[in-house]
Amino acid sequence: MLSELSEWFWQEELWFPKGLGWADLEDRDGRVYAKARDLWMALPMALVFLIIRQMFERTVAIPLASLLGVRETVRLKAPHNPTLESHYCNVTKYPTQTSIARLCKQTGYSERQLQRWFRRRRNQDRPSLLKKFREASWRFTFYLLAFIAGLVALIDKPWLYDLKEMWKDFPVLTLLPSQYWYYMIELGFYSSLLFSLASDVKRKDFKEQIVHHVATILLISFSWCVNYIRAGTLIMLLHDSSDYLLESAKMFNYAGWRNACNYLFIVFAAFFIFTRLVIFPFWIIYCTWVYPVTIYEPFFGYYFFNGLLMILQCLHIFWAVFIIRIAIRFLTDSAKVNDDRSDKDETDDSEEEEEEEKMKNGPLQNGHTVHNNNHSKTE
Repeated sequence: MLSELSEWFWQEELWFPKGLGWADLEDRDGRVYAKARDLWMALPMALVFLIIRQMFERTVAIPLASLLGVRETVRLKAPHNPTLESHYCNVTKYPTQTSIARLCKQTGYSERQLQRWFRRRRNQDRPSLLKKFREASWRFTFYLLAFIAGLVALIDKPWLYDLKEMWKDFPVLTLLPSQYWYYMIELGFYSSLLFSLASDVKRKDFKEQIVHHVATILLISFSWCVNYIRAGTLIMLLHDSSDYLLESAKMFNYAGWRNACNYLFIVFAAFFIFTRLVIFPFWIIYCTWVYPVTIYEPFFGYYFFNGLLMILQCLHIFWAVFIIRIAIRFLTDSAKVNDDRSDKDETDDSEEEEEEEKMKNGPLQNGHTVHNNNHSKTE
């Protein structure tokens, strides 16, 4: 059954223009072509990236954070309370007024103490500033090096300057060593990002990030199998060209370098809009959607490839809304640029509250109020 499914999946009518097939991509006369089995290389590459990332964050990112003056906010921990912890984990992190009244009766906490407990507990779950900086510095390093490497690999290629050249002699396009490593490194990196999503900082566009990583991995893998490699290298280079600017802006934001962060973000916004909303749809997609039908009849692989590109374009528009909104806010009132996708620590005015509680109810012992009335010590 598996062999039949594999035979159906790899049938030439799905992946190649009429009259062409897998036989055209067999190695001969010293010419080497991309093979589907090469994609297994992405798994050990992803593992290598995960290991390098851990080493990088410990040996480079943390000292760099200290050098740039990344300051951690001291977060006061919520005192352990099984009743509140159960409600927080199993019901909601933001209790309603009805729930607050019920929990006050169960714990002996005042409404203000209860709100403070949930505020502190939510802050405990938010990622630390250092964790955000470490992730941003790792992505910045990769995107910058990948962009430089991609530029070096493509600078002398004719399809970088004339996009129609990407289809010349298709699909009989010899695989170059630089293309092989460019593909495997990018595929391994995005696979490692997918594996680490569960432990990375979760932002409001978490689901969109998953869709992006999956679509990118599918796009890279498919373009490799059917020798859309020239188009694939251009798309990867285009994406890497602006991503490192965003990560550098984040790094300066976490370090508190407001002006550097804001101006880098504006430069990033200009690059993003030009590359993702102009070059990508009107040049790249035009040359993969409109131009190829002048050479050969459309086939399933043609629609599949362009469908993945359209998913990426929809994500570009989604993220452009965030970017433009932040850029407008900065240009109109010179406010500090903030990432709307990130959760921010809630203000904890606990010191003032604790002073009030001391005056009303007596001293605090280990973070728990000892009431002067008939209530027992809260746990």
